[in-house]
Amino acid sequence: MTVVEIPGSKSITARALFLAAAAEGRTTLVDPLLSDDTEAFLAGLRELGYVVERSVAADGARSTTEWTVQGVPEGPPLREATVFTRDGATTSRFLPTLAATGHGTYAFDSSAQMRRRPMAPLTTALRELGAEVAFPGEPDHHPMTVTATGLTGGTITLDAGTSSQFLTALLLAGPLMRDGLAVEVTDLVSVPYVGITTAMMRAFGVDVRETDGPTGRRFVVAPSAYQACRYRVEPDASSASYFFAAAALLGETVTVPGLGDGALQGDLAFVDVLARMGASVTRGPDATTVTGTGRLRGITVNMRDISDTMPTLAAIAPFADGPTRIEDVANTRVKECDRLDACAENLRAMGVAVTTGPDWIEIQPAAPRPAHIRCHGDHRIAMSFAVAGLRVPGVILDDPDCVKKTFPTFHARLAQLVASFQAGSVREP
Repeated sequence: MTVVEIPGSKSITARALFLAAAAEGRTTLVDPLLSDDTEAFLAGLRELGYVVERSVAADGARSTTEWTVQGVPEGPPLREATVFTRDGATTSRFLPTLAATGHGTYAFDSSAQMRRRPMAPLTTALRELGAEVAFPGEPDHHPMTVTATGLTGGTITLDAGTSSQFLTALLLAGPLMRDGLAVEVTDLVSVPYVGITTAMMRAFGVDVRETDGPTGRRFVVAPSAYQACRYRVEPDASSASYFFAAAALLGETVTVPGLGDGALQGDLAFVDVLARMGASVTRGPDATTVTGTGRLRGITVNMRDISDTMPTLAAIAPFADGPTRIEDVANTRVKECDRLDACAENLRAMGVAVTTGPDWIEIQPAAPRPAHIRCHGDHRIAMSFAVAGLRVPGVILDDPDCVKKTFPTFHARLAQLVASFQAGSVREP
């Protein structure tokens, strides 16, 4: 058995930074993710005037990273700021929303990749709630300027069928609005991520009421105050998927501590997909273990709620004994790249027969050949096909460094995993 330590969750780190900035008092985040995305979020908070300190503390036999944020419930301390959000979707959507709760003029811009990604449901909602939002370029895309006098709040209708981050950003800001917030959601993708949001809001002292509404789900947040706390960030379940997939693919055993029965992240359900493909899965209170047989079954699976792990499954699907069909993942077409097309393109380059539709991909069994993988600047494409490369020597990524977005040490960790597997094989009689 190989134990793999996974860095902190990107999704939880971003939410925790927003909550800490909005809370009354000093919040300490324990073991947050250190990556390009979270560095951009930290830099953005500082540009808005928040005080953020970083330190390393002893925690038994290991050291832990701690970030301390001095919260300002009234919104950004500065009345004017310019923020560059880099490639981070959470940063690009959360920080303008946080800025809208304050009083001032705040300019935001992002990378060319992030400029292409949609913002309209969020920016429309911010206008309805009392912010002035202007776009010097393409409407409802970065760059954008938020002129804020605090958010009035009220009732809005939101389509979150493209990204649950639109709903999350508004919910996080809801307690800071003068009249609170009620959101009627007509469509919602990646539902478990909203569960992370509401659970974390409660951990910071604010309740969210969720009921059936006339058009879908209804979320209600009363005007209230977040309370500072000490908050530990659990490991990233999406990042863990690559190591669980490696175990299933190679017939090995991998345990990830910190992700157990009480984990907040829905992407841990990826291990249930691997179980359907023939792997053995054990979840304990504080860890999850996957043991593979080296053989995989082809399956049909709906991955709407765990779509960030779609590329992980697509990359190992050719090694199954039958076709694998992944359905209801239209939202993966508007991520860092069109992930359905990117997976299909790279699998075909490896000699795998693939068909795709608007929201699905079907992958046939094959003996994949070495190929140059086009990552399209997408960390999840790079990490997924690196796992496929464990069975196909000669796979080359055209942009291996793009993993720094969420997992800067990924390649080193994967190499350590392979070395551990090989050492275990040598020791066996």
